[in-house]
Amino acid sequence: MTNKKWRYIRSENTDPALNLALEQYVFDHMDRQNSYMMLWQNANAIIVGKHQNTVEEINTSFVKEHDVKVIRRLSGGGAVYHDLGNINFTFITDKEGEDFDFAFFCRPMVEILQSFGVDAKTGGRNDMTIEDMKFSGNSQYIKQGRIMHHGTLMFDSDLNVLSRALTVSKDKIESKGIKSTRSRVTNIRPHMARDCTVKEFMDILELELVKRLEAEKIPFQTINMEGVERLRDNLYGTWEWNYGSSPAYKTCKKRRYEGVGEIEVRMEITDGYIGGIVFFGDFFSKKDLKELIDALIGIRTDGASISGVLENLRADDYFRNLRNEELVGLIIN
Repeated sequence: MTNKKWRYIRSENTDPALNLALEQYVFDHMDRQNSYMMLWQNANAIIVGKHQNTVEEINTSFVKEHDVKVIRRLSGGGAVYHDLGNINFTFITDKEGEDFDFAFFCRPMVEILQSFGVDAKTGGRNDMTIEDMKFSGNSQYIKQGRIMHHGTLMFDSDLNVLSRALTVSKDKIESKGIKSTRSRVTNIRPHMARDCTVKEFMDILELELVKRLEAEKIPFQTINMEGVERLRDNLYGTWEWNYGSSPAYKTCKKRRYEGVGEIEVRMEITDGYIGGIVFFGDFFSKKDLKELIDALIGIRTDGASISGVLENLRADDYFRNLRNEELVGLIIN
């Protein structure tokens, strides 16, 4: 994957806010001369994408009743469910190329699973599948020449809780021709040639990845956990980050684009000018959306004006694979 030396970390915690803080701490603060690989697990949690409207992605009453934690991650994409039947993996290394490349990081996982007799494949824009059923969702975050790729491996997750905790929008169901979340996902365990427990599988996965990457293990106790805990307490453990509050906007439009994902735009328009605008969705971004939002504030909501703003900006930088004319159409139509 890279010429830099790999370091391996296995988290012994199951607190989702702490584990996401650990990911970010490794990404932002640990020696950039190294690449890092992590394996970790969370107790019951929904992890929502950076750009998603949290309350529209979860079954709020079920989440509260069953004490399912809800945490927002740094990367884009859709909401995923974590429990102790699921294994999470993270790669942090230098960014190569200009676009997201999910297959590059998923390929080692697919090859390892295939060695267990599992007919695993990469598929969709960021999935891994078995017999066309999803068992892994993946997302990426890019900053200052570095990339963090993280994904799930549903080994023996409770699919009933998953289907009840996540709210699937009508648009997703109709556009993909599916009836429910549960009908299109599967666990890895039933497809294994030889059965094993989650812990046994995680141990084997660790051995295989460490061997492939020639990685050196970092003792978990040597990580600056005070810094990680501060990041958890100040960001991932806060309502403002995980839910936030959005002002009431006068218009709301939601569309799904092939290869892009779902984009929802909410706007406050006064006398034909954009006074406020926010975007939600399961898309991926290469640049901070604030740059686009700042450029659109105060602009007339007509095709020529919006197109003029985009002369110096690329929609693809903020919504991967979206064309400028598609973004114009979303805003004005």
